[in-house]
Amino acid sequence: MADSTTSVDTKALLESLPTGLFIGGEWRDASSGETFDVQNPATGEVLATLQSANSDDALAALDAAVKVQTDWARTPARQRSEILARAYQLVTERTEEFAALMTLEMGKPLAEARGEVKYGAEYLRWFSEETVRQYGNSQEVPEGGIRMVTRRKPVGPCLLITPWNFPLAMATRKFAPAIAAGCTMVLKPAELTPLTTQYFVQTMIEAGVPEGVLNVVCGTDPAAISEPLIDDPRLRKVSFTGSTAVGKILMKQAADGVLRTSMELGGNAPFIVFADADIDQAVAGAMAAKMRNIGEACTAANRFLVHKDVADEFTDKLVAAMEKLTVGNGMDDGVDVGPLIEEKARQNIAGLIEDAKKNGATVLTGGGAIDGDGFFFQPTVLRGASTDSRIFQEEIFGPVASIYEFTDEDEAIDLANSTPYGLASYIFSENSDRMWRLADGLEFGIVGFNAGVVSNAAVPFGGVKQSGQGREGGAEGLDEYTEVQYIGVRDPYANK
Repeated sequence: MADSTTSVDTKALLESLPTGLFIGGEWRDASSGETFDVQNPATGEVLATLQSANSDDALAALDAAVKVQTDWARTPARQRSEILARAYQLVTERTEEFAALMTLEMGKPLAEARGEVKYGAEYLRWFSEETVRQYGNSQEVPEGGIRMVTRRKPVGPCLLITPWNFPLAMATRKFAPAIAAGCTMVLKPAELTPLTTQYFVQTMIEAGVPEGVLNVVCGTDPAAISEPLIDDPRLRKVSFTGSTAVGKILMKQAADGVLRTSMELGGNAPFIVFADADIDQAVAGAMAAKMRNIGEACTAANRFLVHKDVADEFTDKLVAAMEKLTVGNGMDDGVDVGPLIEEKARQNIAGLIEDAKKNGATVLTGGGAIDGDGFFFQPTVLRGASTDSRIFQEEIFGPVASIYEFTDEDEAIDLANSTPYGLASYIFSENSDRMWRLADGLEFGIVGFNAGVVSNAAVPFGGVKQSGQGREGGAEGLDEYTEVQYIGVRDPYANK
């Protein structure tokens, strides 16, 4: 079953994947004996049937992580660094295999899947370099008598929960700093897209990750996995990427054990276009910010806030750009937009559009589901919805752009900030002073100046307000997996 746009024999690749849980360096069946199917959202085809983990399996995975935590923490930084460097090399060499798996189970076009492999692999390379740079400090306290030494120690066993929309990159973004810091982990991928993780585990074994350091459990009941782990006092950290609603539940559970948490949650990104912007550049940025990953990204531009003087021009050009996109199976040639992840997602977007129409919106292109196999939805542009509409207030997570007008900077800031979310934002203007003023006023953890895609392994990714807490990537991403220890040493000259 070789595909026209990839050299990978996808049938053979799927058949080679393990279907069990990975615990203590071994693949094993779920203790419940239950399984679940993984489907292709473009065709409805069952790609594989995997073992479904329960609470007993989750605790067995934590047992394995706890067992080796002390030894792993004492492993020299250079050794951990070299494991990540090998992991980067192997993932890069297997770009086509990883890309094919992501397209099959998640739906994104192959070109975007290849882009995710490159992006995800960079976290392995970045943290391989950061592993040996966990700097401490040593100095005398101001009053004298004590010499202060600070150092960073691994936080301990971690629960890493990844989403379905970036199956590889979200795994590497959590796995790599945990390895670099010296933490063991239980990784729980989304049940909609676990195949990429199964292949990732195989690859990490070859990279030299020791038994027990990486454990993977997946199942149809996420709470049955997460709850007993969070309740266990041996777990020391939870890192979650997903919806704000689920993140709040996990934070409440983690509070009882005072666990360290990193939460990368929902977004409702404003895309602000001023009258002095290069409109062609803004439209190109809008397409990148909106349509990356079929719009199924927490950083996706949701609310297009356009100055009234250029709203018509921007709208016409954005509609034209959206109408040029080809929707179809991501494995096929020439496809720009793949299917949504599941029927529930398609129904939600249809509901957002219907509500927007009732609240004043005009559909300029698209607007509905596409009949036939798979969960396809037309690239859509709306204009004129009120700010009371669901589509202004909620995360869209699909190929829908909604345009609103503003008159001045203050109104643009007020509109942008009128959301409980605060992850990504985008500003297009030729006035650098204005962009810095906007950055000061915007309540978002990420701001793009004349750029629609700003994510990178070297930058601290994360939001404010209900978009989460903590940062992933960059030097800050490594700090999330460490605790600072202070050692006070009596000054040897104190009694002289």
